[in-house]
Amino acid sequence: MILLNGEHADVPAGETVAGVLVRVGLPVSAAGVAVAVDGEVVPRSRWGSHAIPENARVEVLTAMQGG
Repeated sequence: MILLNGEHADVPAGETVAGVLVRVGLPVSAAGVAVAVDGEVVPRSRWGSHAIPENARVEVLTAMQGG
């Protein structure tokens, strides 16, 4: 279980950042997306290999147009 964007999510420990993005319906190639795990930004180049630990706080942020 992890905390994903402030809500509990049934994601198994060891799931990659890329796997979490797929779960939330975002393609890994989506532009304007940033991911932080326990307060640290994970570079896009590591999304496929960065394993998320049990009870991690994961924030998926997307850029929005407008002002």
